[in-house]
Amino acid sequence: MRNNESNCKKRKVLSLFSGGGGLDLGFEGGFDVIEEAVNGKIHPEWFEKKNNGWVTLPETNFETVFANDIDENTAKAWHRYFSKKRNVDGVFCTMSIVDLVKRELQGENILPQNVDVVTGGFPCNDFSVAGKRNGFASHRLHDGTLRTTEATEESRGKLYIWMKQVVEIVQPKVFYAENVKGLVSLADVKQIIENDFREISGGYVVVPARVLYAPSFGIPQTRERVIFIGFKKSALLPQALEALQRNNVPLEYDPYPVQTHGDSTDLLPYTTVAQALKGLCEPAESDDLSHKKYSCAKYMGRHCQGQKEVDLNSPGPTIRAEHHGNIEFRRLSQEHGGVLLQELNAGLQERRLSVRECARIQTFPDDYEFVVKNANPDALDLGLKPAEKGYFINSTSGYRIIGNAVPPLLGYHLATRLDAIWHKLFGED
Repeated sequence: MRNNESNCKKRKVLSLFSGGGGLDLGFEGGFDVIEEAVNGKIHPEWFEKKNNGWVTLPETNFETVFANDIDENTAKAWHRYFSKKRNVDGVFCTMSIVDLVKRELQGENILPQNVDVVTGGFPCNDFSVAGKRNGFASHRLHDGTLRTTEATEESRGKLYIWMKQVVEIVQPKVFYAENVKGLVSLADVKQIIENDFREISGGYVVVPARVLYAPSFGIPQTRERVIFIGFKKSALLPQALEALQRNNVPLEYDPYPVQTHGDSTDLLPYTTVAQALKGLCEPAESDDLSHKKYSCAKYMGRHCQGQKEVDLNSPGPTIRAEHHGNIEFRRLSQEHGGVLLQELNAGLQERRLSVRECARIQTFPDDYEFVVKNANPDALDLGLKPAEKGYFINSTSGYRIIGNAVPPLLGYHLATRLDAIWHKLFGED
């Protein structure tokens, strides 16, 4: 099952807990973002292709050669998008990471060889402030089923341990692990995870994890994520190893991206929802199924999350991968506190954000399809279960894919920063 047909000139990325591939897309580049999301003073090279208020980010030197997630609908969406760029048959594996590791250790050749980077946004539900906060003692198992016995390393809250085992097996030069900010405030979870990663066989230096605020990197969404980064000691140049082991890593070796947006004079203002949604018509007028579809859940009162109207003049809320009733409103009626009177007076109705609008706020490009009908002649047959109600991928799955993803633009910042210091780290191009 090994897939070694990727461009040998590109660095190989193995992606875990891939979802729809937000981090994968970011690591590969070559997608469109709004012009306001790119700071030309800091990253002038990103402006190579610019058209009508949009910038096509240059492709990177990274390519995903293996992706993994248990959600079959994410596999459909991932394959549908990345197959437009190259042949990705056999790249996406829908096996649980626990079963994946067990079968690999039993002698099956599932994981690719000569991997340069491992990435993974291990499940965040049990660390999120908005969730049950069960932490390591998750109430669910690795395959999503409810736990009926004592918590073990196969529970959802400890799946980072299995990511650690994948790193031990493939021995990449670098690994990235991502989770919600709430993990940092849950007892000593952050320190435990950092220490566990430092014990990976083969020897890895793990720099202190850092919380990244998405608007600081041009993303029109108040999402915060903690990023863990580890480097294989034996692959590093001696001076790089010494620098990464310092309490304060020198700037020239710092793997975290530099801030591009904020209040400083050198930075651009935070991008807004209005900028993210520019050019979009109303869903009824669109030919894009991902925009035509939006949650019809009724307004449920201020006591529930997701019952607010997005502020068009600020970064939007964190897009959640939850029930339709948790999707924020694009527009509320005056009765429910809506303030977009010009739109209301023009006859536009109260409605929640469409799937495409959520994708825009998350920085997914418009050619990424989140809602696809079975009748579409271009629908790919991956041998997976069909979505309900005549859809290859339906709107419920579309919202979930977007909400679970790392914003592609944030992934691009991480990837291009790694690319910029790669030679200083490893002495190779």
